[in-house]
Amino acid sequence: MRHHASSLIALSVVAIIAFTAGYLTRGQHSPNSTPVRRADRRPSPTDQNPSREVGGNAAELVASVDKFQALVSSSDRVVLFDALTTIEQQWHPGSAIMLLESIRFMRGEAIGEAAIAVLENKTGQPIGNDLNAWHQWIWQQQYAPHPEYARFKAALYSRLDQRFAEYFVDAENASIRLDEVLWGGVRRDGIPPLKDPPTLAAADAEYLADADVVFGVEINGDARAYPKRILAWHEMVKDTIGGESVNGVYCTLCGSMIVYRTHLGDTHYELGTSGFLYRSNKLMYDRATKSLWSTLDGQPVVGPLVGKGIRLEPLYVVTTTWGQWRDKHPGTKVLSLETGHRRDYGEGAAYRDYFATDELMFGVPDLDTRLRNKDEVLAVRLDDRTDERLAISAAFLATHRIYHDRLGETEFVVLTDETGANRVYESKGMQFVESPDAGRVRAADGSEWDVAEAALTRRGGDESLPRLPAHRAFWFGWYAAFPATRLVK
Repeated sequence: MRHHASSLIALSVVAIIAFTAGYLTRGQHSPNSTPVRRADRRPSPTDQNPSREVGGNAAELVASVDKFQALVSSSDRVVLFDALTTIEQQWHPGSAIMLLESIRFMRGEAIGEAAIAVLENKTGQPIGNDLNAWHQWIWQQQYAPHPEYARFKAALYSRLDQRFAEYFVDAENASIRLDEVLWGGVRRDGIPPLKDPPTLAAADAEYLADADVVFGVEINGDARAYPKRILAWHEMVKDTIGGESVNGVYCTLCGSMIVYRTHLGDTHYELGTSGFLYRSNKLMYDRATKSLWSTLDGQPVVGPLVGKGIRLEPLYVVTTTWGQWRDKHPGTKVLSLETGHRRDYGEGAAYRDYFATDELMFGVPDLDTRLRNKDEVLAVRLDDRTDERLAISAAFLATHRIYHDRLGETEFVVLTDETGANRVYESKGMQFVESPDAGRVRAADGSEWDVAEAALTRRGGDESLPRLPAHRAFWFGWYAAFPATRLVK
């Protein structure tokens, strides 16, 4: 189903509200057009080296950036239309995305309509006022950014939050297309992370029902439950579990909860919520360098840290119910409602409308119709196999509660319990055939193994099979980030 983007007038009003208030909840400006479905890969951002001479000499192009700024800062009709005329005359292939991003901030219907006319004239595309459809078209083109695109982006979005400019100082150093970095509707850390949040003993967590969804983590015997109903309002939790400093990042839009170790060697990375998205996936930032980081990959994608071989280690996490987690871990701690923020932490209160439909809030370049957009998949992660991605349908696993597969040379088994919770363990050639109960699994050779968070352990022996990192995700979000992924369904 195609969902049409908001009208140009409505988007102009949204931009003005955002400019004056500096904060916009995501649901108020959702472009919902269905993205173009195309499976072939687009050129990498590093494949292109556009000449500064295209559409004018370098000085003219720099002047054009100033003209883009005039489009969103001036209310003088003469200045506005002079700027638009200059942009049209000094057109660069990368001007299209700059004009498109500027339209959302323009102060008047007439200049917005004139900008659309320039877009149609210079590109030959009769798309009209559907701004999301313009994004789809641009993303399908060869990436040829304007030489001053990063400076433009810094100036434009600093109108919403001056700190946004810091992300684009070194934005030419990027492993992703900069035109796919979209503002998510909030200021930096406008969705406030929880840092060292207060917790309760399981017996004291009376606010939770057994069926409430939690994200469960256990490290060195220390168990922690993070209720989805709380994290949906904060999207990030910085905590210490079993003596390990961790950063749990929950992307509500793409349905992923991933836990990373925050130390790499001797360096601690303090991460936050950038306010920007890449293919509807949350982008983090680190406080030291202001580089933008991929949530799904745990590595910097824009800024000074790109290309330095930095990738955070993902830890295992399980999406389950409070009742199941508490029964398996009676000594667990769980987040308290006393977060220091006033929110409706009722089950399902946050993003209720978004989770209730298959519609997207932000466009992505490609969709794959083998599953519905928000069907859940289990993403299996092996850092030494970043060239091979695997997604397994959660519905498939619910009916195949013991499932064997492999990534590269690593063989593994996915165990799914009666609540639908998935845990992945390295199998090392061992074939498991049945699970007599939630706490054990039986192998084809008759041996029985205890199921724990960290590993499968053979009963009567000292052999163990380690847990592997995996997490749930919405299919559209995983596929948008990794279109070459293998899907089991």
